[in-house]
Amino acid sequence: MECLATFETTHMALLFEKTCRKEGLAVRIVPVPRKLSSSCGLACRYPCDRRGDVERLAAEHSIDVAGYHELT
Repeated sequence: MECLATFETTHMALLFEKTCRKEGLAVRIVPVPRKLSSSCGLACRYPCDRRGDVERLAAEHSIDVAGYHELT
């Protein structure tokens, strides 16, 4: 299963992707589904089983994540 992290700004989405990739996490920038948000338009997709890791990295690097979502 895959999850999405959404952001209020493009800068935060790009910083999130760069930070996670440095740690070896399979993160990819994707468009935000309109049903989730109409914010910056970018989200990061990642494996749901790594959610704890991505949340920890976001907190450690002061990355503002608007929300975490599971894709169905």
